Amino acid sequence: MRVRRRAPAGAPPPSEVRRRRVARRGRLAALVALALPLAMTAGLSNSGDVQAAAATCRVDYTANDWGSGFTANVTIHNASTSAISGWTLSYAYAGNQRLQQGWNGRWSQSGQTVTVTNESFNSTIPAGGSTSAGANFSYSGSNTAPTAFTLNGTVCGEDPAEQAAVVATPSSLAIQPGQTGTFGIRLNTQPTSNVTVNVARTSGNTGLTISGASSRTFTPSNWNITQNITIAAAATGSGSAVFTASAPGHTAATVTATQLGEADGEYEQRFLDLYDEIKDPANGYFSDEGIPYHSVETLLVEAPDHGHETTSEAYSYLIWLEAQYGRVTGDWGPFNEAWGIMEEWMIPEASEQPTTSFYNASSPATYAPESTNPANYPARLDPSVSVGQDPLAAELRSAYGTSDIYGMHWIQDVDDVYGYGDVCGGTSGDPTFINTFQRGPQESTWETVPQPSCEDFSYGGPNGYLDLFTGDNSYSRQWRYTNAPDADARAVQAAYWANQWASEQGRASAVSATVDKASRMGDYLRYSQYDKYFKRVGNCVGATSCPAGSGKNSAHRLLGWYYAWGGALDTSAGWSWRIGSSSAHFGYQNPMAAYALSTDPALIPNSPTADDDWAASLDRQVEFYRWLQSAEGAIAGGATNSWEGHYATPPSGTPTFYGMYYDPQPVYHDPPSNQWFGMQAWSMQRLAEYYYESDDQLAGQVLDKWVDWVLGEVTIGTGGNFRIPSTLAWSGAPDTWNASNPGANNNLHVRVTEYTQDVGVTGSLANALSYYAAATGDTAAQQTAAGLLDALWENSDGMGISVPETRRDYNRFDDEIYIPNGWHGVMPNGDEIEPGSTFESIRTFYHNDPDWPQVQAYLNGGSAPTFTYHRFWAQADIAIALSTYSDLFE
Repeated sequence: MRVRRRAPAGAPPPSEVRRRRVARRGRLAALVALALPLAMTAGLSNSGDVQAAAATCRVDYTANDWGSGFTANVTIHNASTSAISGWTLSYAYAGNQRLQQGWNGRWSQSGQTVTVTNESFNSTIPAGGSTSAGANFSYSGSNTAPTAFTLNGTVCGEDPAEQAAVVATPSSLAIQPGQTGTFGIRLNTQPTSNVTVNVARTSGNTGLTISGASSRTFTPSNWNITQNITIAAAATGSGSAVFTASAPGHTAATVTATQLGEADGEYEQRFLDLYDEIKDPANGYFSDEGIPYHSVETLLVEAPDHGHETTSEAYSYLIWLEAQYGRVTGDWGPFNEAWGIMEEWMIPEASEQPTTSFYNASSPATYAPESTNPANYPARLDPSVSVGQDPLAAELRSAYGTSDIYGMHWIQDVDDVYGYGDVCGGTSGDPTFINTFQRGPQESTWETVPQPSCEDFSYGGPNGYLDLFTGDNSYSRQWRYTNAPDADARAVQAAYWANQWASEQGRASAVSATVDKASRMGDYLRYSQYDKYFKRVGNCVGATSCPAGSGKNSAHRLLGWYYAWGGALDTSAGWSWRIGSSSAHFGYQNPMAAYALSTDPALIPNSPTADDDWAASLDRQVEFYRWLQSAEGAIAGGATNSWEGHYATPPSGTPTFYGMYYDPQPVYHDPPSNQWFGMQAWSMQRLAEYYYESDDQLAGQVLDKWVDWVLGEVTIGTGGNFRIPSTLAWSGAPDTWNASNPGANNNLHVRVTEYTQDVGVTGSLANALSYYAAATGDTAAQQTAAGLLDALWENSDGMGISVPETRRDYNRFDDEIYIPNGWHGVMPNGDEIEPGSTFESIRTFYHNDPDWPQVQAYLNGGSAPTFTYHRFWAQADIAIALSTYSDLFE
C-alpha cells in the first residue's frame, strides 16, 4: 500500500495543482504568443539557411564512385504545402553512365536520360516530407553529376548554389525587462573583400533596441567567425521586434526578439536567466552550425573523449530545454529548430546509409562473440551460429516508404578534431560521425581507438580500423552507426510535453510536424528492445544451442543499451545488417517515453504493432525497476540475455527476470556501470514524471522507497554548499522475479561510498523530487528539491552553474591501448597506432590544448588538476529542473 505524505502547508492537492498549472500557463506564454510575428506563431523560424526562390521540389543527389561504377542516391523533398501523390523523377547524365540496377523506385534509362517512378510503398510524399531512391551505374571516363531535375514535369533541380548571405544565430531571443540578449552574426561564404553587416530593428516593439555598435565588419579571413549583437529591453513593456542583419550583395538574416512580461515566480525567472546564459554565443555552448558541444571546455575525457565532441544525449537535452522554453514563452520556433538541427546533423541521411535496401530481415547480422577482455579482439565472425528473424523491418518500410533508419548515431566529432571529416567524400572540418567503444565491457574510454563511422580505409591500417575489432577473411568498405536509446527516448519524452503544453496554449499545430517526427523516431527505437542477434529471450545459454527467435519472442521489451545498423559502401555488392542489444541497464529505461508512444494519439507510431509493443514495454520497464530495487531503495544494475556477450553459462543461482540473467554491472565494467549515482537520478526522474502523469501504483511503490532512501543521503548547507551521492557499492542480488508475488530483495544492498556536488546530476535529482512531490504532496521531497535548486543557483558563474572538479583519473592519459602484435596504423594527424600505444600517444592534439600543461604536470608527478567544466547536458538539466519546479509549485 502506497502512503501519501502530507502536502506542503497551503498547497492544493495534486489534482488542483494540475488544474492551476493549465490555467497559469495562459499568462506569460499567451502574452508572448500574441506578440510574435505570424511566421513564428505558425511554428516557423529563420534558420539562417540560404536557398533560391521557393520551389515545389528539391532534389539532393550524391554519388559513391569507385572508378568504373558508382551508386547514385537521390532524395526528393516536397517543398510544397500539399502532398505529392505519385511521382516521376527525370534527369540526364553528360557522359556514358549506364543503369545497372535500382531500388526504392522503378528505374529506366533512354540514352542519357534517367527516369525513376515511385513504387507503391513510397508513392506519396507528404508536404514537407521526402523520399529516397538509389541505383547502380557503370561508366568510363568522367562522371559529372547531373545539375537539373524534373519531378512530374516541374523543374526543381538539386540544392541551389549557396548564395552569399548573412547568418544569424539564434533566430529568436526572449529578453526580460531591463535586461539584454545576444545573437551572433557571420557570413556563409568567404568574400573577396571586406563586408560590413548592418543590423537594424525593422519592425515591432520600440522598447527593444540595439545596445552598442549596430554594424560589424567581416574580412576574407574572419568571415566565418561569429560576432555578437546585443539587444536591450526597456524596463517596462512587452512584445516582439524583428531585427534585420543586411549587407550589400548578401541575403539578409532576421532575428525575432521578444520582451517578456513578468515571470511567474523566482524559479521561472532563474530558468530564463540560465537559458539566456546557455544560448549566449559568447559562452561557447554551440558550434557555428548550432550543434551543442558536450562541454564548453575542450580538454575533457569521459564517455566522449573530447569536450567538443557531442552526443545524441546533448541533442536530446537541447530538444527538452527548448520544450520548456516553449512552455514558458509560447515561442515554439526554437523547439522545432532544435529537432531540425538534430535531424540534419545526428540522423544519418540516405546517402550516409546507402545500402539499407539490401537488408535481409531473415538474416539480420553475422554473429561475433563478445569478450570481457579487449585482448581477445578482433572477434571472429561465425556464420555457423544461427540468428533470429527481424520482425520490425517489413512494417517499418511499409509505414515510411524507406529502408533507412530514423534514429540518432550516438557520438559526433563536431569540430573534426580527429580529422575524419574527409572520409567517404566528406569535407574536412565538418561535424563527423565517429565511434569509440568496440571491444567489450572492460574497454574503458581510456582504452579506445576512435574510428570513423564511414570506413573507406583512408586512415588506420590496410583495412582501416575494422580488423582491430572484427575478425574476417577479407574486409569491405562500409558504414555503421550505433544508437543510444536513452537519448532517442528523451527526445520523445520532450516531444510529448511540447505537445501537451502547446495544446494547452491552443497552439498544437505549432509543434505537430516535429511531434510526428518524434513518433517516427519512437517506431525505430523498438530495435533496442531485441536481443542482439534476435535470439529467443529467456534462458538463452550457448551460442549454438540458444534458439533463433521468430516473431517477437526475441524481444525483452526493455530499452537495451544500443541498437546498431550498417552496410556496404559498394552497392554493386550490397549488404546491410542490424542488431539489437541483449543487455538492459535500469538507467536507460524511460517509462515516460513508453507511456507517450503507447497512449498519446499524436505520438503513437505508424507501424501497426508499435502501440502494443510500447504498452508491453511500459509494463516491463516498471516491473524491471521493482525487480532491481535494493532493500534500502536504490536501483541495481540490470539484466542480460547473453551472459558475457557470447551466451555463456551464468554462475549457478543467478537470479532471473523473465529468463534474463541479473547482471550487477551490465555493459561496462571500467568503471562499473552500477556505481554512478547519476543513473539513479536520470532514470528515477523519468519514473517520477510518468507516475505524476499516470498514477501507476507500482511506479509509486518504487518511488516511495527510493525517495525515502535518497532523502537520507542528501545534505544541504548554506552558501551554495550541498552534497548528493556520487559512488555506490553493491552486494548481494535480487530475488528471481515473480510478477504475481515480487520478492523483498532482502539480500540486495547498497551503500554510498562517495559524495559529490555534480551539478547536472543534482538538477536531475531535483527534477525527480519535484515530480514526486507534486504527485504525492510529499513535503520533504518538495523542500529538498527547492533546497538543491537554491544551492545550485549559489554556484552561478556567468556562464552557467559550475563547481570545481579534481580529475585524479587523468593519470590514465598514459594508459596503454591494446593493439594486437603486428598491427600498425596511422591516425589522420600522423599519430602511429601500434602495440604499446597509449590514450595520449594517439591523441597528441591534446598537447595543443591550453589546459594541457596542468595534465602534463600531473603525469610528471604533480598534484591532480582541477577544472571548472560547463557541460551542456548539465546546464540543460538544471534549467529544466528550474522550469519544472516553477511549473509544478509557483
